[in-house]
Amino acid sequence: MTEYAILCEKASAAKNFASALGGTSGEFEGHTYRIVHSHGHLMEFVDPKDQVPAEKATQYRSWKLEHLPWQINDFSWEKQPIMAKNPRTGRKKSTKSDLAEIKKAVADCEALVIATDVDPSGEGELLAWEIINAIKWQKPVKRLYFADEEARSIQSGFREIKPITSQMQDGDYLKSDARSKWDFLSMQLTRIATTVTKQAGYPVKVVREGRLKSLMVRHVYEQLMAIKNYKRKPFYEVKFQDNVEHVFARRFKDEEEAAKWRHEQQADAKQELEQYHESAITNVKTVRRHSAPPKLLDLSNLASILAPKGYSAKEVLSTYQKMYEAKIVSYPRTDDSKISMAQFYQLLPLVPKIAAVVDVDQRLLTHRKPRFTHVTNGSVDHGANRPGEKVPSSLSSLARYGKSGPAIYSVVAKNYLAMLGEDYEFDHTTAELKDYPAFKTAFNIPVALNYKLIFDSSRQISDTDEEQGAAKQQLGKTASPFIFEGANKKPVKPTMKWLMNYLQHHNIGTGATRVSTLSQITAGTTALMKERRGALSMTDTGTISAILTEGTIISSTNATKRLMTLMDQVGAFKLEPTELLTTATQTVNHDLPIMVANAEKLKTNLGDPEKLVKHYPKKAKTGGQTANGKEVNFNQVWGGHHFSEQEVADLLAGKEIQFQIKTKRGKDMAVHGKLAEQTYRGHKFWGFKPADDVFQKRPKTRRKAR
Repeated sequence: MTEYAILCEKASAAKNFASALGGTSGEFEGHTYRIVHSHGHLMEFVDPKDQVPAEKATQYRSWKLEHLPWQINDFSWEKQPIMAKNPRTGRKKSTKSDLAEIKKAVADCEALVIATDVDPSGEGELLAWEIINAIKWQKPVKRLYFADEEARSIQSGFREIKPITSQMQDGDYLKSDARSKWDFLSMQLTRIATTVTKQAGYPVKVVREGRLKSLMVRHVYEQLMAIKNYKRKPFYEVKFQDNVEHVFARRFKDEEEAAKWRHEQQADAKQELEQYHESAITNVKTVRRHSAPPKLLDLSNLASILAPKGYSAKEVLSTYQKMYEAKIVSYPRTDDSKISMAQFYQLLPLVPKIAAVVDVDQRLLTHRKPRFTHVTNGSVDHGANRPGEKVPSSLSSLARYGKSGPAIYSVVAKNYLAMLGEDYEFDHTTAELKDYPAFKTAFNIPVALNYKLIFDSSRQISDTDEEQGAAKQQLGKTASPFIFEGANKKPVKPTMKWLMNYLQHHNIGTGATRVSTLSQITAGTTALMKERRGALSMTDTGTISAILTEGTIISSTNATKRLMTLMDQVGAFKLEPTELLTTATQTVNHDLPIMVANAEKLKTNLGDPEKLVKHYPKKAKTGGQTANGKEVNFNQVWGGHHFSEQEVADLLAGKEIQFQIKTKRGKDMAVHGKLAEQTYRGHKFWGFKPADDVFQKRPKTRRKAR
């Protein structure tokens, strides 16, 4: 009997495990094993109407608001194999067969070892227990923890496989299971938003709401409204300037203090100006300062940097995952901001090769000691995002993983290498006016760019910056008063970087979670926002969502932070999962009347619903009686060809006709066919039907050898 059945999350992970342990089955460190794998989640909740007693099914099927909120105690929380549709073939396939294969493969094993991804959300744990329950596994369950899919990490994890007493003692599972149930219950908010929107007359498929997506949409909308409603309010302030354009001004601790010295009328500023005269500059101090390299990027920071280059959140997330599976970059769903001491020294020998790939001058990489700002003596789960232990031969070779592959590696590698550069050094100069000490100036002069020559995400510093700094290095002897015209600050345009910084500042979600959620709400026909080169804007559906969620819990930053804290407490056995789920009911009770009331604002903000209805031009129709005496109507235009009267008569008579059309590439194409009754998406119609051979590709012929 095989001792361990090792359950991996996907085929690529199973391949890496097999490579690390010596095969898909065998013996390692005195233990026999067999590797099996899932294809991500294989189970999903059944529909709400199928979760509850039969007599309540009608109520839970309904989208009427009178049936909300749902009663949590009614739910069985039953799951079923996922029925997925292949987007290419259109065929549906159930994961039931995958479960059967896993069950058969592990039947003679003594223990099942969970070896799914170890991510902060506990998603890997949930995925594994769904399978364990579905195959009715009754033997012991254990856990293999690993930092990444490098052989060293897998082997280390295998040596320290840990037993799991029971499913209810697995904190990661409890956390993720409670989160998935909360999200399932939040479906009520989507039903509320969609229902009140349709009742208001707006043509929407569905208005999706959720614990992170609603916050993101509302925050972007508020920023766009702040920009729209911005009114420039000029002010006039007395400042001083020397002959090399250094400006001396008062320092204000807040807007209230600033208002005392910023005049609404220029005449008032001129009156104040008369109180001042040219003054000598004094108390000049110059201090040599330095700043450390920037922290290691998480996935949301990385996506924000790449967005202006045309790489979408979905593209970056997908490509990074593939590169991780190929061991070229580290684990993407990490919550760590630092790496361990061991990880630092493991990558150190690879630094020359990594630097060569991303064209970084190795003479800049002189700081070979761990920085406490980037490396910790403590433990980390996966470590911050960084290059993997497999160094690519070139940047261009990474395009095989996705179009953003080269850009991803370049940014991740340079960001990592920057911590091996010396600190940025600069001279910080301060000064004040002799006669008016409240007026001060301060500026920096670069001395040594150091790590900034490797990576600087905030801005690019060029030689011209140094020259301009050098030109202003010396202060003038005196400074003269002048009137500065300023204005209230205009709100910045919402970008991916702006949004991700906000979420990061409030510690909401991991980098990967933020990117994944943004990817979901900016794609498809029900998208809530648009993202183009990092710039964010609203769709009509997104605007509806934002208006409806004003003042709600589901779109609140503080409420979202609180909810995530509660989920962590479930995982730490400090809060019962049922207590967490009651907050879903509280959210629905609070938000339902608010969303109903907010629906009254839709017309004011969006205008008449009719404006949002897409009107498609009606296709010209023709028809008549077929040879069988049946009256039919059909499109008079097919493929851009307009049927003549004779062609219509021939089609009705059952004859085959021939004509030429232009393909999308502008090439001429001969078409022949007859009139026929056909079916599209379950609906029958009459129309021209080309012969079977029209769209058949010509077989490729081998070129004869000369």
